[in-house]
Amino acid sequence: MKKILLTLLVLILLFLGLFFLWPSPVDSAAWEPPEAPGLEGPAKPNEALQDADVLAKGEIEGPEDTEVDGEGNVYGGLQDGRIIRVTPEGEVETFADTGGRPLGMEFDDDGNLIVADAWKGLLSVAPDGTVEVLTTGSEGTPFAFTDDLAIASDGRIYFSDASSRFHQPDYRLDMLESRPHGRLLRYDPETGETETLMDDLHFANGVALTEDERSVLVNETWRYRIQQYWLEGGKAGTSEVFARNLPGFPDNLSADHNGIIWVALPTRRNPQMDAFHPSPWLKEQVAKLPEFLQPSPEPYGLVLAFDQQGKMLGSLHDPTGERVQMLTSVKARDGALYFGSLYNDRIGRLDYDRAMKALREQPDE
Repeated sequence: MKKILLTLLVLILLFLGLFFLWPSPVDSAAWEPPEAPGLEGPAKPNEALQDADVLAKGEIEGPEDTEVDGEGNVYGGLQDGRIIRVTPEGEVETFADTGGRPLGMEFDDDGNLIVADAWKGLLSVAPDGTVEVLTTGSEGTPFAFTDDLAIASDGRIYFSDASSRFHQPDYRLDMLESRPHGRLLRYDPETGETETLMDDLHFANGVALTEDERSVLVNETWRYRIQQYWLEGGKAGTSEVFARNLPGFPDNLSADHNGIIWVALPTRRNPQMDAFHPSPWLKEQVAKLPEFLQPSPEPYGLVLAFDQQGKMLGSLHDPTGERVQMLTSVKARDGALYFGSLYNDRIGRLDYDRAMKALREQPDE
């Protein structure tokens, strides 16, 4: 028995030695996260998202972002590379296949669906489903994780490359490395040119234009904040923090006809991850672990609403995550809010007036 125990001890020590000597896939940096805010005031939990309808439940996988056309068809980009269309009658059909991983999407004035594809770059999908690649890199650096977009009234497209180092399946490694690999970019369809507006962002994610289009907003998911980049005026070419220390990981952004900035948060802040951040060595060891042993998102549905000055107006919740969870996008279209998710098997839809009523019932402070 002693020999067996001794052998097991030697094997365990050998395994641990090999584990710690094995190179990590990340070169992590230290960061001291701010103390996480509680869900209080405008972020106070409610059950508003539990009233959402669900579309295509069980028929789709991972509709990360959504869009709606003039005929009421709802579009979503799936994990298998397809962009599906859900008709008003509830029928699910394939609209296009990018061969990659479609994320953020929005229609342009010509009826083309502009798509940020994590693998393929910035795409334009014609009404007949034909896919055209618009751009795959900027200033000599190819995109590794094209993420979200917003189209200005002049037709120029603002979009994000979440990470120039890690691809979409490895987003957790980008978080653990804690280095700024993200960029905010602009594509001009008239010239075909792509320019970098901001770099050194910590996972550049959601993108939205302010109501006057004098600035563009971009999320830094791993820093729990939203940056504002000025396009016009005395601050043009500079940036500042629009909203900071959010109670979760901000994903896609969108702006609606009332000037509200909607923010989808896949999950709340993770105390374990915040505790890891000050120690690069610890994060490098965590990055070696199988994904199921790494910090995981909490099943929770959460959306925040801000005004144009960065003041939080309120929030929408599904505390159980049973109706909608892991929300990666929220978009106001045709009298409703539509919710996408990286992992859900459905698209959520909540009546816009009902959502606004829930916001009005939230505490101001």
